[in-house]
Amino acid sequence: MKQDMIVILDLGSENNSALAREIRALGVYSEIYPHDITAKQLAAIPNVKGVILNGGPNNVIDGVKIDVAAEIYGASVPVVALDHATDKCPAIKESDLRSFVFDTCKADANWNMQNFIDDQVELLRKQIGDKKVLLALSGGVDSSVVAALLIKAIGKQLVCVHVNHGLLRKGEPEQVVRVFREELGATLIYSDSVDRFLDKLAGVSDPEKKRKIIGAEFIRVFEEEARKLDGIDFLAQGTIYPDIVESGTKTNKIVKSHHNVGGLPDDLKFELVEPLKYLFKDEVRACGKALGLPDDMVYRQPFPGPGLGVRCLGAITRDRLEAVRESDAILREEFAKAGLQGKVWQYFTLIPDVKSVGVRDNARSFEWPVIIRAVNTVDAMTATIEHVDWNVLDKIVKRIITEVKGVNRVCFDMTPKPTGTIEWE
Repeated sequence: MKQDMIVILDLGSENNSALAREIRALGVYSEIYPHDITAKQLAAIPNVKGVILNGGPNNVIDGVKIDVAAEIYGASVPVVALDHATDKCPAIKESDLRSFVFDTCKADANWNMQNFIDDQVELLRKQIGDKKVLLALSGGVDSSVVAALLIKAIGKQLVCVHVNHGLLRKGEPEQVVRVFREELGATLIYSDSVDRFLDKLAGVSDPEKKRKIIGAEFIRVFEEEARKLDGIDFLAQGTIYPDIVESGTKTNKIVKSHHNVGGLPDDLKFELVEPLKYLFKDEVRACGKALGLPDDMVYRQPFPGPGLGVRCLGAITRDRLEAVRESDAILREEFAKAGLQGKVWQYFTLIPDVKSVGVRDNARSFEWPVIIRAVNTVDAMTATIEHVDWNVLDKIVKRIITEVKGVNRVCFDMTPKPTGTIEWE
């Protein structure tokens, strides 16, 4: 580890990620750890220059107010409480953060992407040795950056598996195969598992159950592919920090389970490799750029691991799933024509499991509504709504209601995050 680090211990705060980002913005690396870390575990973290105890409203577990181990207060590095002094350690105000980091802790501003990459390459080589790694390659930003890091670290020891679960965007499986196998020269296994996933999901309407089914089935597919290979001991994933935060921590209430966090089975037979798990989305993109990935890959639309499964709301049916896929393709095409492709952070369509009365060909219709979501964000923790020009929306609406089978209505979601998450499920 080349970077100096400020450790944040989570004592129930709701702003841990914002604090970590603020410290990183100063050029110093920061990570968040649970309140019950031991002094021995803390001492094992490389280059720690200081510790911040970050308390907040979630500081009671099972009726007991939480605290760090007594030995933490006697650590060999400065320990402070953010904004709340105790009889065990002094407090600092957030406005004094710079002074604490540089004057008190004597940390160097050496946090940058190149150092992060160098550290991860070293850690990956140490963790993996001469074994092989299986990577869940969706073709999205996160898994693509993981692939680039692993190629840099271990080369041909990486085996990528792209699973077509039937929940991908239009043309996506073909694009992934072309880019990674033909253009980047990766060892890529393509698994056509459409029927397998959709059969498992039939009749399942609860979003948490859908995510867990998709996550567990992914692992089973990987296990089957691994058995065909020799020496596969590791599973790589594109887990990033917002995935972990939203899936719940000891002091954080769950927002939603991410398939790569909440959906992993207890009998997982692989050791996980997750080199991006402490990065926010904008940092992941910066990492991809530093690794030399092309812009159209680095800045492509974020896409959830469960894919269109969480945009076909409620129990998934094949006809409604296809309507989501087609309407999403229209939205992306029209946004590109309007110059919004690189401007809006994330945009997509979704279809709830409801129908409304309409008129088609001078007769009553009873069909689905399509909902458009278009948001801007930096770190995926908060988001604002893109105010799309009405003329652009008019074109999109006209195309969707005339080209997508089973749809007679289009709505636009105006809800920021919070209160709404970016995805609906």
